[in-house]
Amino acid sequence: MTNQERENAEKNLKTIIKKAWEDETFKQELVSNPVQAIEKLSGKPLDLKGKKLIVTDQTDYSAVYINIPANPENMELTDAELEAVAGGQFNLEILWTGICIGWGN
Repeated sequence: MTNQERENAEKNLKTIIKKAWEDETFKQELVSNPVQAIEKLSGKPLDLKGKKLIVTDQTDYSAVYINIPANPENMELTDAELEAVAGGQFNLEILWTGICIGWGN
């Protein structure tokens, strides 16, 4: 991933989060139908490459949220993911690559 693609992905993730903070209707749609909500916001179709997109509202300060990642012993990484791990890139980049790269160009 190039620096420009990384910057676009980070910018677009921030756009999604900010919109959810400011617009309760958007946040509810994002949780219930994230692909449709993001496509509507971006004006572009998403290509998740066969993966699911799950959004959880973690704004309840009285709750503690735990994300259980996949067991690395039970998963195979793609060549791009292996390269990202070897290069020290963080997971946000891998997870949001298919969603956010095309925005803001």
